[in-house]
Amino acid sequence: MTETRTYGGAETERERVQGRDEEESASEECSRAEAERTTTCPECDGRLATDTEHGETVCEDCGLVVEEDSVDRGPEWRAFNSGERDSKSRVGAPTTNMMHDKGLSTNIGWQDKDAYGKSLSGRQRRRMQRLRTWNERFRTRDSKERNLKQALGEIDRMASALGLPDNVRETASVIYRRALSENLLPGRSIEGVATASLYAAARQVGNPRSLDEFTAVSRVEKMELTRTYRYVIRELGLRVQPADPTSYVPRFASRLDLSEETERRARELLDDAASEGITSGKSPVGLAAAAVYAAALLSNEKVTQSQVSGVADVSEVTIRNRYKELLDASASVSA
Repeated sequence: MTETRTYGGAETERERVQGRDEEESASEECSRAEAERTTTCPECDGRLATDTEHGETVCEDCGLVVEEDSVDRGPEWRAFNSGERDSKSRVGAPTTNMMHDKGLSTNIGWQDKDAYGKSLSGRQRRRMQRLRTWNERFRTRDSKERNLKQALGEIDRMASALGLPDNVRETASVIYRRALSENLLPGRSIEGVATASLYAAARQVGNPRSLDEFTAVSRVEKMELTRTYRYVIRELGLRVQPADPTSYVPRFASRLDLSEETERRARELLDDAASEGITSGKSPVGLAAAAVYAAALLSNEKVTQSQVSGVADVSEVTIRNRYKELLDASASVSA
């Protein structure tokens, strides 16, 4: 009896699995047929197109109206510029790592006016000021959030001074958050780790700046910046490639008001130098400055070593030494 019951149970389980497989295959066929009906015409199997202006789905081949009075799921309002779009939109801003609370908290505006634009009374103004104070206290409830708020403000300030885009700021914010979560800040200043995070982010994204440029806008010395940068990338395991000299060329050429031909020749000189292997172990900023100076000479544009030195923040001796090496490498490649 026991063996018969076990055999019957196995048969029942097998039938149940087989039935489940048949149901899944049937549902897949139904979904496939439904997708074909929504993308092909039922009369001529032509391609369907959606006419958003009239709210219709029409066949491109025979003109059959397959669906009409479709629901428009977009906004019911119209906007002709970004200001109107922001004022009419009823959703909040997207989350961002550039704010310590990722932009999810509520801010109380500084204007002492109500929803109709009327000024508040003295009692209401005092009440709103107390609410702003408590709101600010609740946004930074512990030391970690206060640390993060100060660091992200420092990152945003330096990025604005250096003209770095938003993707660099986002990357720097993520790097600093990792450093804070892995307890790398004890014994180091907030400004130092923030500057090192922004420097590493700029190199990772491919929009690097020199150490001297970071030192000019940072509140830490160059030695502390380099030491903190090495520590952060080592502890976090960041993969930062050496800076490409060609990434500095557009900025230098733009500041010197040089032509596109000069910029193109500077890139060609750096490519020839890289193929000859003379860029290894040399400062990418010095190589880029020398390439811009040599390309300007080849294009018959008037620019002095002093002007290039002031823009790139490297010495004139470096420019003289490097541009000769670049010209020699280009001549050997051409030969």
